[in-house]
Order: sequence, then C-alpha cells, then structure tokens
Amino acid sequence: MSRFEPAALVLEDGTRYEGLAYGARGRSLGEAVFATGMTGYQETLTDPSYAGQIVMMTAPHIGNTGMNEEDMESRRIWVAGFVVRDPSRVVSSFRATASLENRLLEQGVVGISGIDTRAVTLRLRDSGAMKAGLFSGAETELTDEEQLRIVRAGAEMTGLNLSARVSVTEPVTVPAVGERIGSVAVLDLGVKESTLRHLAGRGLDVHVLPQNVTAERLLALRPSAVFYSNGPGDPAASDDHVALLQTVLREGLPFFGICFGNQLLGRALGLETYKLPFGHRGLNQPVLDRATGRVEITAHNHGFAVDAPRDGVFDSPAGFGRVEVSHVNLNDDVVEGLNALDIPAFSVQYHPEAAAGPHDANYLFDRFRDLIVAKGANK
Repeated sequence: MSRFEPAALVLEDGTRYEGLAYGARGRSLGEAVFATGMTGYQETLTDPSYAGQIVMMTAPHIGNTGMNEEDMESRRIWVAGFVVRDPSRVVSSFRATASLENRLLEQGVVGISGIDTRAVTLRLRDSGAMKAGLFSGAETELTDEEQLRIVRAGAEMTGLNLSARVSVTEPVTVPAVGERIGSVAVLDLGVKESTLRHLAGRGLDVHVLPQNVTAERLLALRPSAVFYSNGPGDPAASDDHVALLQTVLREGLPFFGICFGNQLLGRALGLETYKLPFGHRGLNQPVLDRATGRVEITAHNHGFAVDAPRDGVFDSPAGFGRVEVSHVNLNDDVVEGLNALDIPAFSVQYHPEAAAGPHDANYLFDRFRDLIVAKGANK
C-alpha cells in the first residue's frame, strides 16, 4: 500500500483539504473536532467518548511511540476518522507492539495525513465543530460535489444517542484493590479503563453495568454508591439514563459523575444542557475549584455542557435541594462541576482519571471514597 495515495477531508461548509491516505482506505463520516494534547494519542483513539467523531490532533508529529497494550482505554479504537499532519515513519518506544498506522489499518479506521492542521483548527474554532467526511482509495473517484453531498447528508451530533454503541452488553465486575470499603455500580456510557482502576484502587468492587440496565437490576446489587461515566452523544437524548439517575438520587445513594455523567446529573437535577461551538478536547484546560481557589490543569473531551447559574447556591428545579457550581473553566466560564448540598452527589465535566495526564484532579476519587465511607458511618 503506497504512502502517497491521495485523500481528502471535506467539511460541511464546503471547505476541502487534500492530503495523503493514512490508515484504512475508504469513506468515513462524523463530526470534525480537534484535540490539543501533545501526548496521549493512543488514549484519545481508544476513548469511547470520541465515537462518531473525526478527530484531528493539533500536535504536528503523531505516532512516534506506536501502540501498546497497556495504554488502551477500552477494547478498541472508537474514533470515526483520524487526521494528523506528520505521521511518524519510525516507532521508537520499547513498549510498542504495533505502529499506529498498522493498528488503524487493522481496525478499519480511515485517516488522512499531510494537511495543514493549523488551518483546520482555525476553521473549526471560527465556524464550530461540523459534519465532515474522509475520502481515500476508491472514494477519491467521487467528484468534489458528490463528496460534499455525502457529508451534508450525515448525522448531526445534536440529538444523537451513542451509548448503546460503546457500552458493555453484559455486567462485568472488577474486584476491589486493598481494603474493601464497599461496591460501586458504574453505568457504562463509554467508561475508560483508567476510571475503573481508580475506583477499584479506592477499595470498591466495581460493577460495570450496560447502559440499558433497569433501576430494579441496579438496586438489586445493593451498591454502596453509583457512578456515571464519560461517553459520546447528546445528553438531551438520554432521558432513560436521567430517569435512572433520579431514582438513584431519591434512594440517597452517593453519586459521582464524570463528563457525560456530569451532564446527566445536571439534567437529573432539572437543568438544561447545550452544545458548545467547538468543545473542549485536550490535556491543558485550566479549571477553578471554587471551594479551594485552586486552579487545576485538566483533561477534557466534551462538546456539550450544563447550563447552570454560576454564582451562589440555587434550588434544583427537579426538587433535589440546593446545588452549587463547584468548578468553572477559566478559558470560557463553562460549568465544570456540580455539587449537591442536600444529597450526596457531585460531578465534574473534565477527566480526573486523565490517563495521559495531567493528574491534578485525582483527588476527586478520594472525595468519592470519603462520601461513601461517611454515608456508611451514618447508617
């Protein structure tokens, strides 16, 4: 397979970028987004939250450490397509078991290289994330107009529920590490392996449950707490998950949500969510913890956010008592965390597990552990 086969990235506004085929050949459609991490491309590729998205790395040189088995965040690559500027021709890590391009080929992920990713980033920042298509191999025989029509006919991310695509279909249990303090029911909306390790490492038996689990089956496990994971799609299209969470909150079980889980807690509390223009994706987002005044550098991957009053305590529109915004993004003031004051529930929009770093927010898993211990002591 030649390194010099043509390929094209086509955006729904008609912008077109021509480069070289990378990974699998063919056609791939999705929402075009950019990720600003300088490292961690393997964690990005295997993060289920990126399902349905064509991901472009803003760092220019990608692939030099290859792919390995230890850094997988899930069972496979989830991105709809992959865009890089300069793919490495040499794998130089002793941990690598395959090159990045070979792994993309094996899993049928269409990519493109050799384009000006700075120009694409500026386009997406100015116009917002948009539908896009990658075309290589036989797909390059289509005319430019045909390719654009195909892109514009693709699915919008708004209103899209992708949880069933990424969730386990049968329950899985990860045993507690060290002194056991209880168990946690994890609703798998696209959970990452590093999250499960953090929870198990706090002494919790981790019950990973399919996204369509019923309240009866979840509560029958008699968990000490409940956790909602990160995941792809529009939180406004997840009414069943919101209803399940409201049942959990009424039961008084401690709750922690990350990313998509934060958005679903917001909706369970009666708040609205909305789509960000181009989202937050990368390893370098500054977030203010309002309780401590500490600024954390955090990992993000989200295109939706919670709409909530930024200042002061407010009442949950759904009747769950007082709520406050616990964290805000210092770049654009987006809500980055919620804290319920009358029930044991909190959430953050960013990723404290941050497998590729940074690790400023790891303490949130300890906060969850403390919440579970305190709830048990008060029974």
